[in-house]
Amino acid sequence: MSHTALYRTAAVPVTNPVLDAVHSAAAEGSLPAYVYDVGHLSGHLSRIRAGLAPAGPNLGLLHAVKANPDAGLLAVIARHVDGLEVASGGELAHVRKLLPDVKLAFGGPGKTDAELAAALGAGVDRFHVESRRELHRLERLARERGVVASVLLRCNLPLDGTGGAAGAALMMGGTPSPFGMDPEAADAAAADLSRLDAVRFVGIHAHLASGLGPAQCAEMADGILRWARDFADRHCLPLEEVNVGGGMAVDYACPRETFDWADYGRRMAAVVARHTPVQVRIEPGRAVSAYSGWYATRVLDLKRSHGSWFAVCAGGTHHLRTPAAKGHSQPLAVMPLGAAREEPEAVGVPVTFVGQLCTPKDVLAREVPVESLAVGDLVVFAMAGAYAYNISHRDFLMHPEPRVIHVDA
Repeated sequence: MSHTALYRTAAVPVTNPVLDAVHSAAAEGSLPAYVYDVGHLSGHLSRIRAGLAPAGPNLGLLHAVKANPDAGLLAVIARHVDGLEVASGGELAHVRKLLPDVKLAFGGPGKTDAELAAALGAGVDRFHVESRRELHRLERLARERGVVASVLLRCNLPLDGTGGAAGAALMMGGTPSPFGMDPEAADAAAADLSRLDAVRFVGIHAHLASGLGPAQCAEMADGILRWARDFADRHCLPLEEVNVGGGMAVDYACPRETFDWADYGRRMAAVVARHTPVQVRIEPGRAVSAYSGWYATRVLDLKRSHGSWFAVCAGGTHHLRTPAAKGHSQPLAVMPLGAAREEPEAVGVPVTFVGQLCTPKDVLAREVPVESLAVGDLVVFAMAGAYAYNISHRDFLMHPEPRVIHVDA
């Protein structure tokens, strides 16, 4: 019987190379596993670049490594983007070892002197400076090394005038936050720049919200650019570049629907034209890699408790923390295994899929209607290519780590 015939939940996409890999891993007894389809990722990135093309060369694409530092994925992503953003010394060393020539931006709060020094030594292209104190520390370290660091001041802007963020999944700005500088603090940092010879002001960074549609993203970008122009003019600073962050919506309830990059590109073409010659940078993470990863496991036990069905799966949220972190059900596909199936069987009922951890929070998906489910069946969780394995508390209970598999069409 073909994999397609076994695949019951067609609303959740699983590519054929992933299906083949999952069956092979199951036959070898090497589940749970993460399966990354690098061909799927390359195609997705090609569509992103095509969508952004109307905005022209003044719209640059960076990728946030924090979404997934997997070496196989980064090698593909680097071929399609204008640079990578790292947010720690560990990410910096990891990426420089894998991709020694890729352009890097270094962001994130709480940078240590050791990390800043390493970034200066690694030839980081841009520093996203989070505070006035960080600016002075970076300048001192750069001066000691006889180099000049190019900086963007990260600003926590009020959302009024930047397009707002109604319905945002995650707020990063416009509210009390450890990220970036309030406008008054940015003013103070700008006033210092004339006395800081080893830093060069390039522009502004402002990532304010996540989970936005194309219209909201473009409107917010326009507001950030207007604020940045006013800021630069008030302080008599050249404005070369503005990084408007990412925040493109990823809907785990609708795994076949992706952010409309073509619509966004058309809208951003008008935004970029209004602010020429400023270089505009976007910095998506989740929206790039989420769709190209799957977490595959098998059903170890199936039971009823107080009238509800539970499927206990190998692994759990210590491998795939996304549903616990975001409070959603991870989209999944069930792959029945024919003769390998064992009693009992749940037929036409909702089932909650859990893992092996000793906590009621170890829930991967709640009340999922299934056509048929039995012990031994395979379960493939989609949209596991970003903020999934790399954010998970993988050492809890000391279960074996999942295998990581890369496939291509």
